[in-house]
Amino acid sequence: MEGTNWTSGRDFVLLGFSEYPKIEVLIFLLCLVMYLIIVLGNSIIIILTILDGHLHTPMYFFLSNLSFLDICFTSSFVPKMLTNFLLERKTISFSECMIQVYISLAMGSTECVLLATMAYDRYMAICNPLRYPIIMNKRHCVQLVAASWVVGFLNSTMETGLVIRLPFCGKNIINHFFCEILAILKLACVDISLNEIIMLIDSITLAFSPLLLIIISYIFILSAILRINSAEGRKKAFSTCSAHLTVVSVFYGTILFMYMKPKSKNSITDKFITLFYSVVTPMLNPIIYSLRNKEVNAAMRNVLKRLPFMRCEQDASPQS
Repeated sequence: MEGTNWTSGRDFVLLGFSEYPKIEVLIFLLCLVMYLIIVLGNSIIIILTILDGHLHTPMYFFLSNLSFLDICFTSSFVPKMLTNFLLERKTISFSECMIQVYISLAMGSTECVLLATMAYDRYMAICNPLRYPIIMNKRHCVQLVAASWVVGFLNSTMETGLVIRLPFCGKNIINHFFCEILAILKLACVDISLNEIIMLIDSITLAFSPLLLIIISYIFILSAILRINSAEGRKKAFSTCSAHLTVVSVFYGTILFMYMKPKSKNSITDKFITLFYSVVTPMLNPIIYSLRNKEVNAAMRNVLKRLPFMRCEQDASPQS
């Protein structure tokens, strides 16, 4: 094995969708548009949450963190992926590759915990409305969010550290469009049982345990909603949860489909599933939370009214 671990001195080659050059241009354009929507949509949510006092609530505090997370996650690999679409030789250095692994693992783990935290917030708001302002105070919310980020980065540090130490014995072709950890592990020329065991434990602890907590939370939430006498009250209570429930369904639905589907020799299918999970889902999050959301739409109008050019138009309109 000596002299074979070239990882610090050579580049990886990302195959991406190069086997299908006809659709590569279409994928490039779609990914470019989706990435712009991700950055713009999530940035708008963060800005609105900061500027509009009506959105200074636990729900929107957690949502702004989710938006920031989605920007960080996609920005860790999409710009490089788009650049590689335009190049004949699609290479990435070992250090860049490990940064992609580290950030993608950190953001994925953090999102699982953060979605569970948001479910807990909805549970407290609907099942314990009188105690909600006391329990979900600013300090407690910051602690919950900080815990989500710390858990995500600690998990990523451990898993990435185990990948960095692996020798690849001259193998440098990654059959993927970014440095996805499972695709990299396939290149290792030593036993990766420890990596697989750690990943299995992490999947149970950081992916499926939060999902179980989310399901339990929504069982209690549904029970509380059904006990509300008025139809209007039930509708209002459910509307506060519908966006989060949709995001959770899309996020975990894709993960469950990816890991529970039969193993396929057709790598293009796996790439498209990963593309949906890693690009389409972050794009949908701001759309889901802003669509038909009266609070977000009202905040947008309030912020626009404060802009200098909007004030000028309003001042000029009575004179005309």
